[in-house]
Amino acid sequence: MAILSSRPQIALVKTRWRKKGERTLAERAGVIGANVWKIALEIFRHMEKEGFRFGSDRMTTEVITEFIAFLVQLADRAVYGKLSEAERAALIGEVVRHLAATMENNQRDLVGPGEYCKPFIDRLNERFAEYAGFEYRGAEPGYPCLRFFATKVADAMAGGDNKWVVEQIMDIEAPEMVRLVAKLIEQTVAAGTPVPPRAQPG
Repeated sequence: MAILSSRPQIALVKTRWRKKGERTLAERAGVIGANVWKIALEIFRHMEKEGFRFGSDRMTTEVITEFIAFLVQLADRAVYGKLSEAERAALIGEVVRHLAATMENNQRDLVGPGEYCKPFIDRLNERFAEYAGFEYRGAEPGYPCLRFFATKVADAMAGGDNKWVVEQIMDIEAPEMVRLVAKLIEQTVAAGTPVPPRAQPG
């Protein structure tokens, strides 16, 4: 049962800049995208260790896509107030493009040639529209949002013999995802370090 599960241990990568100075929107988006991908994979691996079964490559991809959609909308909420609306939209757009390219490369290696970017982006857009209807308290998603996310993961895993998916997501995995995204955005889009004009969309 989820109540007996250990917490996932995930460390962010490459969020500290070696050199001082402003970072472009693309640089920030690349770091955010790389970390979102890592978090999604580590949450997946943690659930495997906890005994949840992912019986096919397709199920694995569906579940990781749900993780990514949740993580990116968390990032979008966390960016609010730290950047202008134009910068915020451009940043999240770059993050999604980065993740779509990563997903495409991953799927080509795993499955072979095919169209992977569009279905991935379509799924994210669908989820973003649905997540937009939920209220937050500060940067914290409320119970209805967490329940929706957990249900979508459970739906993606419905083909396997898995119990307690919703409980595992809501009690164990989602809180860690929320914490990590808040930390990620604080370290990459901190107040007082504006995106330089050259990085803004023309």
